[in-house]
Amino acid sequence: MKLDRLLGILTILLQNNRTTAPQLADRFEVTRRTISRDIDALCQAGIPIVTYPGGGGGIAIADGFKLDKSILTTEELSNIIAALKGIGSVSGKSQVERTLDKLSANKDAVVSLREPIVIDLASHYKGSLTPKITQIKQAVLEQRLIEFEYYYEKGDTRRRIEPYFVIFQWTAWYVFGFCLERQDWRMFKLARLWDLKLCAETYLIREIPSDRLDFGAHLPDDKKLVALFDPSVKYQLIETYGLNCFTETEDGRLRLELGYTNRAFTISWLFSFGDKVEVLEPIDMAIEITRIAEKIIQNYK
Repeated sequence: MKLDRLLGILTILLQNNRTTAPQLADRFEVTRRTISRDIDALCQAGIPIVTYPGGGGGIAIADGFKLDKSILTTEELSNIIAALKGIGSVSGKSQVERTLDKLSANKDAVVSLREPIVIDLASHYKGSLTPKITQIKQAVLEQRLIEFEYYYEKGDTRRRIEPYFVIFQWTAWYVFGFCLERQDWRMFKLARLWDLKLCAETYLIREIPSDRLDFGAHLPDDKKLVALFDPSVKYQLIETYGLNCFTETEDGRLRLELGYTNRAFTISWLFSFGDKVEVLEPIDMAIEITRIAEKIIQNYK
C-alpha cells in the first residue's frame, strides 16, 4: 500500500543520513519512477527532502528535522503510533502521516510501525464525519461558537454551543460543550448533527465541573430492561454485553437484565431479534413493542 511505503521511506530517511532511489526501489520492490513519485508526495506533505547529485549523492532529510525521542520508550512510541493510525481513519492523512514519520526515526520504532493492532474509528458516514471533526477542532482551537441542526427522538432543533472536546465513546462520535440554549453542558452525537457552521463569535474558556468530565455520566443507563432471549442468539448477546451478561432459565431461554439509556434505540435493538426475544420489563415497553408489531402487520396486509 502507498501509505505503508511512504511511512517506510520516511523511516529509512530519518534513520540514515542519506540513501538513493535505486536502494529504495530495491527495498520496496517498485520502480525508480514510483520512488520519485513517492518523494514528490512526501515533499508535498511538508517533509523537507533534499537530493544531492553526483557520486556519493542521494536523498536525505534536511538537517534539523529529526526529533529527539530518547525520552520515549519503544512501547510508548508504539501506543502513540497506534493511536495516530486510528485518528488517521477519520481525519486528513497528511498531518497524521507527518507525525508518524517523525516518531519513527530510531531503529526500535520501526517495529512500532508494524503495530499488530489496527484501530479504525471511521464509519459508513466518514465522508461527512471528517469535515465535522476538522471544523469542530478549528472552533475549539480558535474558541469560536459552532451552530448546527440537531435531530433526535423529540424532533429537530437548532443549537449554538461553545465546543470543548470531540469524543469517541460507546461506538459513536460526540462533541462536548456548553449549550447556550440550555445553559448547561451537553454532548451531541455527530451522526445527528448537520449543517454545521463556525460562528464569528468567540467565547471565554469556562471551567468544566469535575463531575461533567465523566463523559459516561452524560450517557446514563439508569432504566432497567429485563428480557428473555432464544438460545440461538446467545452469540449476539455475548458479542454485545459479554460472556456472563445473562442467566439461563429452566426452559433454556436466556434472561438478560441491564440498564439502558435511549428507549427508542433499545426498542429498535430488540426488534432486530425478531421473534427470538420477549420483553418482561418495563411493561410499558412491552406494550409499545406489541403496538408497533401490530402496526407492522397492518402495513403488510
